[in-house]
Amino acid sequence: MTQPRSITTPDGRSLDVWLAGPADADPLVFHMGTPSSGMPFDPHVEALAERGLRYISWSRPGYGTSSRDEGRSVADVVGDTRAVLDHLGLDEAWILGWSGGGPHALACAALMPERVRGTALIAGVAPYPAEGLDWLAGMGDENIEEFEAALAGPAALIPFKERNRPVFMNLTAADVADALGDLIDDVDRGSLAGDLGEYMATSSRECLSGSYWGWFDDDMAIIKPWGFDLGSIPGRVHVWQGAHDRMVPFAHGQWLAEHVGNACPHLVPEHGHLSLVVDDFPAIVDELITGAA
Repeated sequence: MTQPRSITTPDGRSLDVWLAGPADADPLVFHMGTPSSGMPFDPHVEALAERGLRYISWSRPGYGTSSRDEGRSVADVVGDTRAVLDHLGLDEAWILGWSGGGPHALACAALMPERVRGTALIAGVAPYPAEGLDWLAGMGDENIEEFEAALAGPAALIPFKERNRPVFMNLTAADVADALGDLIDDVDRGSLAGDLGEYMATSSRECLSGSYWGWFDDDMAIIKPWGFDLGSIPGRVHVWQGAHDRMVPFAHGQWLAEHVGNACPHLVPEHGHLSLVVDDFPAIVDELITGAA
């Protein structure tokens, strides 16, 4: 298992940074979902390496041993992205965001375009509120409970995290499907039979090992203003979304495809939240690196 390195940001915080793949390959920054660490999924690393790319990610503030940045916004990820690229001596990178990492990928595309070669979202969540979008419609029961608590405020969200952190920080691969409950249908459940179940369990244990604050701060950042204009993003943004998704409903991908500047939609009826990132990941990367212009 790849181990993270700790770097220090300009404001004195530490970040757990994960690197995998050829050291001399083109960098790809992967903003992982919510909750998660920056730990790489080996099949993704292999697919990237085959395309001349190196995996770079980190555990967002409050996950693992990354210092918490209380009250952070989605836009604040840009400072951390610059810090990581600067630490590695890199001028620019491809950007990819999955699920709750999608807004963070969009922040990079919007606020540091000079360092972004191209951007792709995989089941990225839409902003709240989003005009014309029933934001909670189509989510599984667990996500409805979670985001209703977030919208009610910290006093409601903290008990949710206190109840659920022990579940997810002690996951085994055999437990993942049951823990996700109504958030997956049979399409996504089938994706957990392979390496993904073990990866999700390991990443969950890693990201929640210190506290639930990274998960808490992600939720609060998602439902408040993101800090940039989606419509003015200058570079191409590939928007991938599956119709079987019960974590981030299909309507979120449709909304982003219509409202993100320079969006290129890939709306896939046969996939869900997990199957898309397993089965179509090579195609997603191919579209990103060949269709960025």
